[in-house]
Amino acid sequence: MRRPVIGVIGNTHVVENRFSVQMAGERNLHAVAEVAGALPLIFAGDPGITHIPDLLDAVDGIVLTGARANVHPSLFKAEPSAKYEPYDEARDGLALPLITACVERGVPLLGICRGFQEMNVAFGGSLYPEIRELPGRMNHRMPRLENGEIHPDPAVVFADRHEVRLTPGGVFARLLGRDIIKVNSLHGQGVLELGRRVIAEGIAEDGTIEAIRIEDAPGFALGVQWHAEYDPATNPINRALFEAFGQAVRARAGGDLHERQAAE
Repeated sequence: MRRPVIGVIGNTHVVENRFSVQMAGERNLHAVAEVAGALPLIFAGDPGITHIPDLLDAVDGIVLTGARANVHPSLFKAEPSAKYEPYDEARDGLALPLITACVERGVPLLGICRGFQEMNVAFGGSLYPEIRELPGRMNHRMPRLENGEIHPDPAVVFADRHEVRLTPGGVFARLLGRDIIKVNSLHGQGVLELGRRVIAEGIAEDGTIEAIRIEDAPGFALGVQWHAEYDPATNPINRALFEAFGQAVRARAGGDLHERQAAE
């Protein structure tokens, strides 16, 4: 029996200053393959290449990964600024309608970091362009050296940085088996106003929203601001998240198989 297939969104990159490519981080692929128990399939984050109905016919779940690029401010009625670049408008153009299509069709959806932010924007929410500029907020971006370069040690970059308080009795608290967790932090943008149907279930120590669900979604539709893909093989919080996602994907794949067999 085949493993279910999880689509992992690609990001636009330019290699050697001349080759435009679609890329996805390998940690996302390992998390899908080794913890969710599915076959990861990278698809282009570009509406000119990826046709959403065909994509959703080919996969059993979707992961919207983190990315270097920010969601374009015009999508939540804010002014673009060079200091908040880079942007990936091709991914924006594919991810936002893909999110609503997944929810409508009950396709399991997991949003991570940028994917979490895209879920909020897809339902009409808005984002702060830079969390660290807000009074009273911590710097949620990745650690850097004194010279401004990103810290070279991934263990430092992806280390747990702050607590997140989960809604007692909520989806995340039940799934993770606790009301307070510790997570990593590698983001600039953050949720300002929640979109319609977007429910916050996790709040950081400084008030930053860290975990969301889509209200009344017929399938798994959760988003996290932290990078859960980094260590789900060893981190019990991130393992539980990917295992639950994998269970939802397998249930979806099994249902589709039964429907096809019944039709035959």
